[in-house]
Amino acid sequence: MNLKSERRGIHVDQSELLCKKGCGYYGNPAWQGFCSKCWREEYHKARQKQIQEDWELAERLQREEEEAYASIQSTQGAQSLTFSKFEEKKTNEKTRKVTTVKKFFTASSRAGAKKALAGKLKEIQEAKAPSPSIHRQASIETDRVSKEFIEFIRTYQKPGQDIYKQCKLFLDTMSHKRDLSIEEQSECAQDFYQNVADRLQTRWKVPPEKVEKAMDEVEKYIMTRQYKYVFCPETTDDEKKDLAVQKRIRALHWVTPQMLCVPVSEEIPEVSDMVVKAITDIIEMDSKRVPRDKLACITKCSKHIFNAIKITKNEPASADDFLPTLIYIVLKGNPPRLQSNIQYITRFCNPSRLMTGEDGYYFTNLCCAVAFIEKLDAQSLNLSQEDFDRFMTGQTSPKKQESDSFSPDVCLGVKQMCKSLDLLSQLNERQERIVSEAKKLEKDLIDWTDGITKEVEDIVEKYPLEIKPKSQALAAIDSENVENDKLPPPLQPQVYAG
Repeated sequence: MNLKSERRGIHVDQSELLCKKGCGYYGNPAWQGFCSKCWREEYHKARQKQIQEDWELAERLQREEEEAYASIQSTQGAQSLTFSKFEEKKTNEKTRKVTTVKKFFTASSRAGAKKALAGKLKEIQEAKAPSPSIHRQASIETDRVSKEFIEFIRTYQKPGQDIYKQCKLFLDTMSHKRDLSIEEQSECAQDFYQNVADRLQTRWKVPPEKVEKAMDEVEKYIMTRQYKYVFCPETTDDEKKDLAVQKRIRALHWVTPQMLCVPVSEEIPEVSDMVVKAITDIIEMDSKRVPRDKLACITKCSKHIFNAIKITKNEPASADDFLPTLIYIVLKGNPPRLQSNIQYITRFCNPSRLMTGEDGYYFTNLCCAVAFIEKLDAQSLNLSQEDFDRFMTGQTSPKKQESDSFSPDVCLGVKQMCKSLDLLSQLNERQERIVSEAKKLEKDLIDWTDGITKEVEDIVEKYPLEIKPKSQALAAIDSENVENDKLPPPLQPQVYAG
């Protein structure tokens, strides 16, 4: 810079060109007289300071808003909230907080550097949140899936390279189609699955079993990267349906297995464990990002249901037994975002998996179970409309009270312990009854033996046994019988001349 100035005939003092921080390097007027290194340090300090100030201001606004909301609630005398109202309040508060922070930052009149700071503030706010960062987890999982996908397609050589190019092209195309409706994005994904499968079969002559495996990996790679854009998007009413289904299931908390004709006895410990595992699997479905993994959770849940029915009935379960039990599991587990998961699987799962196999069968039954719950009425449960209305409004409950002395805040373990003690007392009474019946049976056998012995003795005494002497042996037919003259003389052998 100094040389150029001298060539132009302009005299510039060397000290004026040095960095203002005194590091010895030349500064840049565009960077306020700092060198690049010192400018980055100063910019970083200023940015961190501004981020901290904005964060403190956002927290103060949020705290004031929460205090104002709490004071309003206290004046209204709301002592307690049901779980559904609590969740609605939590959702409203979250929406209000996000709106407040957005308004705070969008109202800023700072220049381009300030906009960059606002974006950075959003990332720091997400990192400081008490719950794990969803975006950070998504990034880690995306990187892991991408590495696994690259390792997988290497085994396919040239077809694998073609698959990777097609996937990258599809992702780039979908990044420019965010404004499309979710149905149109679903059609694009389904067409992409079909095109890739046809390309592998017709152009590369890949065997069907390898094509199916490749399509599973393609679906995993594509949907892991697209999940945050296509799962429960704001342009749909999926979230509204989720809240409606959850509210409906909570209102049906009083439904018992007997009303649904569920052939499962949770009194059996092994069956109870199967029911818990089935509920865990159906709830775990929401944590998965790939449609195939969500279907796998439904399949595992269904298999636990079949095992529970088999143990209870000591025979294989039928379809008529499975569907009522699945409905009972859904009512008891109340899976989160149930409708969103069903819609996500329907829109973006590989169609060949939904149309064939056990995954498609179990998924169809889950859809039927949800539809049944949404339309469940008094006739479905063999109840009168009056009883159904009273149960739905919470006036009465058909469930038997295990113990009236239990307060609502007693933990489940204590209730289970009391239930087990009650069961042990019933088993003790049953054992005592069996021992009493056994002693009675033993006494009856002894009395019967004594009676039979006495009867035999009386008969022998009344009719004594007489032993007669042996009779004389009969004479042989061909022996001489002198006393009987009427017998013919014995035959004499005769010889004839030939």
